[in-house]
Amino acid sequence: MEKRKRLEARLTEQELKLIKEKMKKCGIRNKSAFLRKMAIDGYLIRLDLSDVKEMIRLLRINSNNLNQYARKANECGSVYEKDILELQNQQKLIWVEMRKILENLSRLQK
Repeated sequence: MEKRKRLEARLTEQELKLIKEKMKKCGIRNKSAFLRKMAIDGYLIRLDLSDVKEMIRLLRINSNNLNQYARKANECGSVYEKDILELQNQQKLIWVEMRKILENLSRLQK
């Protein structure tokens, strides 16, 4: 591993306060990592992944239901139409969430 060199900077109280606020907004606690990233790249992006988390939640629910219906079909030889309609509705919800995610990501490119 390459040996790290020390870099020092003098800051006013206001500048230090602004840096700490930006760190907090980005969710970064390590001041050294934050300053290194800013000095090299000049910017940080913090993504709101709540839509992705919702998508994962819906996928888990749908997967669990699909597994239950498959088990039922294997045991009984058939499934209820109501169960299939429920799966289809869940699929529609997943696509709605996916569209939200894709729209949000497309806005990042602009």
